[in-house]
Amino acid sequence: MHKLLTNQPGERMLLLGNEAIARGAIEAGVAFTSTYPGTPSSELSLNFFQISKESDLYFEYSTNEKVSVEVAAAAAACGVRSMAMMKHVGLNVAADSLMTLAYVGVKGGMVILTADDPAMFSSQNEQDNRYYAKLSGLPMLEPSTVDEARAIVAYAFDLSEKLQEPVLLRTTTRINHSSGAVTLGEIRPRRTKGSFTKDPLNLVPVPAVARRLHVKLLQNLAKARELSEQSAFNIVEGRGRWGILCNGVSYNYVKDAVAELNIAGEVTILRIGFSHPLPVRMIQNFLKGCEKVLVVEEGEPYLEESAKTYAQEAGLTLPIRGKAPDLFSQLYEYDPAMVRKHIAACFGLAYTPPAQVDLSDVPPLPQRPPTLCAGCSHRATYYEVRKAAEGLDTVFPSDIGCYTLGLLPPLSMADYLLCMGSSTGTVGGFSKACDRKVISFIGDSTFFHSGIPGLINAVFNNHDLTLVILDNGITAMTGHQPNPAVDMAQLKLEGYGRVSIEAVVRAIGVPHVTVIKPYKVKKSIDAIKEAVAFKGVSVIISQELCVLYANSLKLPRRKPFRVSDKCRNHRDCMDRLACPAFYVWEDRIKIDANLCTGCALCAQVCPENAILPVKDAAKKG
Repeated sequence: MHKLLTNQPGERMLLLGNEAIARGAIEAGVAFTSTYPGTPSSELSLNFFQISKESDLYFEYSTNEKVSVEVAAAAAACGVRSMAMMKHVGLNVAADSLMTLAYVGVKGGMVILTADDPAMFSSQNEQDNRYYAKLSGLPMLEPSTVDEARAIVAYAFDLSEKLQEPVLLRTTTRINHSSGAVTLGEIRPRRTKGSFTKDPLNLVPVPAVARRLHVKLLQNLAKARELSEQSAFNIVEGRGRWGILCNGVSYNYVKDAVAELNIAGEVTILRIGFSHPLPVRMIQNFLKGCEKVLVVEEGEPYLEESAKTYAQEAGLTLPIRGKAPDLFSQLYEYDPAMVRKHIAACFGLAYTPPAQVDLSDVPPLPQRPPTLCAGCSHRATYYEVRKAAEGLDTVFPSDIGCYTLGLLPPLSMADYLLCMGSSTGTVGGFSKACDRKVISFIGDSTFFHSGIPGLINAVFNNHDLTLVILDNGITAMTGHQPNPAVDMAQLKLEGYGRVSIEAVVRAIGVPHVTVIKPYKVKKSIDAIKEAVAFKGVSVIISQELCVLYANSLKLPRRKPFRVSDKCRNHRDCMDRLACPAFYVWEDRIKIDANLCTGCALCAQVCPENAILPVKDAAKKG
């Protein structure tokens, strides 16, 4: 039995933040779950996927986040508790549905998890999705600890049903990926089937209906504001003259700093967990009792701006500070030392940071830039495209996935990137606006996510471009989740369909379609040359399983390679491919047989044919 199905209320369990959120949803009786995978939310989806295989919970990897919200919204319209999960930029994709879903509302509880990524550990921006709550008019909740993340989910479902609106649950990387002790609650029964009552004058927002629904949304917002005033997730601690207003994981840093600075008797802390709509009266009462307030929040000055507004409305003139050159930045994650330092500075405390450990005698750690895995087929494709396009003035728009790592030298195969799916749109713009050959790259999962409309646009407008679809058989970067092109039989899972990328591309009307096997270098280069020379839209589908995924499927492994004595040390293999399996020893190129996957790309690139398979069982350097 999956550990999150343990029905022992009161039992303590060490859980990852994403596991705690999943457990909270299970306790709340969630019956329908959907997602498009995205770090830092991916483990949440994995747990639901696993649970769905041994229970009546429904789970799906949706084509994209917009679809994920839509299928979950339909389930909630039937009275079934549903949850859609995504990373912060995923909510951008779902926003079109989200904004109108706020008008239409739900019948069963619906929670939409948005996992923000301060410091951009795995993202292209660090947007603060608290503003989506203000934009949509929907309630938003934010946990500060792993255990609270579990508890707040059940509250979110109940709140959703009370207001008949979806509820946004905002987490950050530090909550999603921290582990903590969680006290299990009781698991409520799941209602897996509901009923849909036709009510088009409330559920079909044509303008006349939408005008009335907007009134209802604002009425619900007023109800939510009163609930926020009473919420147990908005907490006041202490009775000091200095105030600290905080949220999320920053609350933990604040508590530690107050204890370490020995100022507990001087400070009042207001922690906000119900962050939209904010508890206006509660904040104003907090401000009235303070001489000075510091706002500690990662990201944008969401709380700070609101606090200043509420202070002005109440006729208060106390200083309220947060984001400033001498205090907190809007950039990146915070940490305990930073928070301690700025609290001391804000309140004029004598503070000497602990002496740093002397590391002068410790050699610096070698830098390891992000790189494609040893044997990654994307490296082979990039090399082949580069060779096929030699002599051409090229632009390489790219997309979101493992293959984005091709931006670094020596591959240097990413010149422009906006968001998921953008490569199929921007490639058309480049083809019309500059006199250069444009070759763009997109992965299989990203193609289905949001790449298809751009390709349709290119065919319709007769752009002159080449799109390379890197089909490695799985959604690799976020942890090997399936996408519509994946052969689910390889995972021994039944009941799924499979969509052919080639069939989709041909059905769109692309006039030149080529399928290559990137480990066959010469054939691939010849095919790519032909596609690049084609006037109009050409598509190359590069098919080869992700090496890590193939290994997880226990597929037969190729023999590793070694550098023989024929090597003249030209280093074309390292200088052009930069495979992590290469290393230099005594000024000679070597191959780490433990990393080498036997793809043979380097052997086909070597001008002396000096790279050969390892012949015997003993691995050689």
